[in-house]
Amino acid sequence: MRHKVLTDPVMLLAFGLGTGLAPVAPGTFGSLFGLVIAWWTLPLGFAWRIVVAIGLVLSGLWICGAAARRTGVHDHPGIVWDEIAGMYLVLLFAPPGLFAWALGFGLFRLFDIWKPWPIRDLDHRLGGGPGIMLDDLVAALYAAVLLVVTQWLIS
Repeated sequence: MRHKVLTDPVMLLAFGLGTGLAPVAPGTFGSLFGLVIAWWTLPLGFAWRIVVAIGLVLSGLWICGAAARRTGVHDHPGIVWDEIAGMYLVLLFAPPGLFAWALGFGLFRLFDIWKPWPIRDLDHRLGGGPGIMLDDLVAALYAAVLLVVTQWLIS
């Protein structure tokens, strides 16, 4: 699998430039890569970061679906583009800073792993790229809402 991921551009993207090859917690490593992308794009300003987020989500629909077909597994643990996009979305709602970003990261990982309703149902009912992406997008929504509420409560 490692060779296929490192030589196939679609697999390389789906596996988060190799972060999905981590032997443990590949989703966490993918989420960390999403955090790095969010940090790199901070100078672009909010409007351009929205464009990046839309690009991550829309391209993820195809990339994740193509990678699932190539691996023969609906949501292979190494496919982390969905975590990258989800983490990026959460951080759109976090002010730059260690506390807010760590909280956003922790909340996203919590909801992505726990998969409260309807995340688990979405994960099991939808196939292809939309099925892979949608559960992480809902986890990102939950995390972003809780992050915004937390920020409001402590300010």
